[in-house]
Amino acid sequence: MKIIFTLLILATLELSAGIKNLTLVEALDLLDRSNLEIEVARYEEMMKKLDIAVVNAKNYGTLDISVSALRSNDAGNVFGFKVQSREASFADFGFADFMGALGQGVQQSAMMNGGVPNFATFSQGLAQNGAKILAIEPKALNYPKARNHYITKATFKIPLFTGGMLTNYKKITTKLYEMSKLDTAKVRSLKRFELKKTFYNIGLVNNYISNLYNIKKNIRKLKKIIKEMQKEGYAIETDYLEVDAKLAEVEAMLDQARLNKKLAYQFLSFLLNREVDSVRAPRKAPHQPTVTKEIVEERSLDVAKAKLGLEITKDAVAVEKSKFLPKVGAFAEYGYADNKLVPESIAKKDFYTVGVQATWNLFNGGADKASLEKAKLNRLKVAAQVKLAKKGMWLKAQKLQSEIRSLSARVRSFAKQYKFAHKVFLTYREKYREGITTITDLLIKQSKEIEMLLKLLKVKNERNEKILALQKLING
Repeated sequence: MKIIFTLLILATLELSAGIKNLTLVEALDLLDRSNLEIEVARYEEMMKKLDIAVVNAKNYGTLDISVSALRSNDAGNVFGFKVQSREASFADFGFADFMGALGQGVQQSAMMNGGVPNFATFSQGLAQNGAKILAIEPKALNYPKARNHYITKATFKIPLFTGGMLTNYKKITTKLYEMSKLDTAKVRSLKRFELKKTFYNIGLVNNYISNLYNIKKNIRKLKKIIKEMQKEGYAIETDYLEVDAKLAEVEAMLDQARLNKKLAYQFLSFLLNREVDSVRAPRKAPHQPTVTKEIVEERSLDVAKAKLGLEITKDAVAVEKSKFLPKVGAFAEYGYADNKLVPESIAKKDFYTVGVQATWNLFNGGADKASLEKAKLNRLKVAAQVKLAKKGMWLKAQKLQSEIRSLSARVRSFAKQYKFAHKVFLTYREKYREGITTITDLLIKQSKEIEMLLKLLKVKNERNEKILALQKLING
């Protein structure tokens, strides 16, 4: 039982442990699979792809099925219900009242002719009382009983010709999908830049911490030297206290460096959506890519987006032109109606309608013409933006290249100054041991060494950032 419990604890610790010894190549691969911002961009990309299907579906028309349930005692409605259900009869028109009036006329002609109906007498009576007969208000027609009415029908509509509007809308949505893929690529490029920058920052912080440990080690050696010199009377208590204060200063710098390293790991864990415990930070500076005007125009995502935007404006102009052409559509409808939801014989109650409709707007106050001109102007504007994007990206690349050259020269300069400052410190330490110089002068030289170290690492960080920015500019 104890063994099982121990294994469970070890398994839990293994699951909760972070990634160890992560390389930059592994981190970049993990970034593509785990970064939440890239995942969100991909979902947006998938949604844009579905927009293509939505537009394409309009070419296939629509099929709707509807069921209506009605009840009314309105004379017009009830009569209409019976006609639509194919149940209308002469009785529904009030012919019962009309036939009653005619019957009375026949009886009167018979009474006047010895019990035998007489057509001449009937015709004369009909001529004299025709207005009264026509004025009869049939009760069956004007006051019908309330009736239920159920209509079930299927309606299919399809566009036959839209002047190219649907075709161009599909082109636009397809290009917007391509645009969303470029947006995803931009997010990915930005996250790769941040990831690389974090890795190189960790490398510089590790270097800084290592150098601070060496400086701390040297200060501790100096403390031992002072102790030995105090025994021989060559050093005083304030020398020891001054060195001890310097040691505390270096300890504080180490604490700050460790905190910066911890923050870098936290940001790295955020980017990868995984806990990272340790990495193998690059020892060398990032590779500076070869960049030409042609490479920038070919690989820059901003330029690619601008070019795609120009293609979209071309399709938008075509959409506006389609408004000047006629629109043709067809429809077909089939259904049945009865006073029951499902009639006993659908074939006796069904109906159909088919048709074609063409519409052509000839005048709307010039709104379509204004929209077309606006679309053309927008295309010219975007064309100018494409040129601006090309020139702007190339100018940015040139600026980054110049800054990298300048920073590389400063790195070489500060590296030499740091090396010199370290040798000066070692020289002054020997001089102090021999009593030639004071502890204050020695610590000043050490402060200079730390200052050069900070400047060197700062300018290295700036150079790395510019190189990575240049890689990002060409989507490297």
